[in-house]
Amino acid sequence: MSHPIDRIFQGRIISLAVEEHTLPDGRRAPFEIVRHPGGAAALPILPDGRVLLLRQFRPAVGRTVIEVPAGKLDGGESPEECIRRELVEETGYRAGSLEKMGTMLTAVGFCDELLHLYLARDLQATERALEPDEFIEPWPLPLEEALRLLQAGEIPDGKTQILLLRYAQIRS
Repeated sequence: MSHPIDRIFQGRIISLAVEEHTLPDGRRAPFEIVRHPGGAAALPILPDGRVLLLRQFRPAVGRTVIEVPAGKLDGGESPEECIRRELVEETGYRAGSLEKMGTMLTAVGFCDELLHLYLARDLQATERALEPDEFIEPWPLPLEEALRLLQAGEIPDGKTQILLLRYAQIRS
């Protein structure tokens, strides 16, 4: 059971507080916890079999990162609604079908964000609708090339690594 001690920040995406939690041995201790509404991510599979990754500028790390489309859950939407919206916004494709690939806790040491993972198939082209502060370049490539980049350390993003490896596993 947690008890907020000090709410430090409340933003549009996250909140940060110092919370007191009961440990397994019964002692209580303070922890800095980031609260996040959760999100969804998908590996889009193009009709020709290539995967669609993104090159996206990420201010938190000060560089462009290779990753899959993803976004946070907005106002009570389901993970499926979230990733369908994000796919259109970031890639310009609608998913005809989504296949659930599991969930992941993104930064369990300090954050409660739960990310829902999908494969997006039966894609139909539509118009992209990027947010004004997004710099995203869609990057279609064969799965084998994406796996080579992952092995070379060029894809540091965890959700993208998991989705690529899970897709490669079910394809073999």
